[in-house]
Amino acid sequence: MIDPMFFKSEILFTIVLLTIIITLNSVSKRAIRRFGKTSSIDMNSRKIIFYLSNLMYYLLAFIGISLIWGVNLKDFSVFISSILAILGIGFVAQWSILSNLTASVILFFNHPLRLGDRIRVLDKDFDWTGKVEDISGFYLFMRTDDGKRITIPTNLVIQKGIEILKEENIDTDNSVTSE
Repeated sequence: MIDPMFFKSEILFTIVLLTIIITLNSVSKRAIRRFGKTSSIDMNSRKIIFYLSNLMYYLLAFIGISLIWGVNLKDFSVFISSILAILGIGFVAQWSILSNLTASVILFFNHPLRLGDRIRVLDKDFDWTGKVEDISGFYLFMRTDDGKRITIPTNLVIQKGIEILKEENIDTDNSVTSE
């Protein structure tokens, strides 16, 4: 039988690593939540970012714990590169899934498009003008001016030009103001 005190340093490093990972995860969740509220971002969009950040922290914890417990770095790098090669082949076969998830993250953090905005998708083949109803991990849902509900893949939202339209009201004194 192996004495548990034999692995004292590994246990200590594992506890420290897990404490750091959990703390960082908690801090990042609060930051994402705060950013989402100040930017008026829908909770469904925030969930996608929460899931991706959790995945990143779980991967970091797995790698860190594997290295702490003595997995050979050469063997570990071969294992990780093999897994990444398999995932790469899978994502090349389904590149649109990966590009849509990436586009959703970009829309969340760095695009002025928000729920409730009236937009026009600048495309030579289609005239899509309407109000943004929802942005999910894969699609932007909008209600066109003629009442149709359409979905646009988020990677097309990034690729195509989007014009955010200002709704204008005419006051009684005939001056134009925007909302």
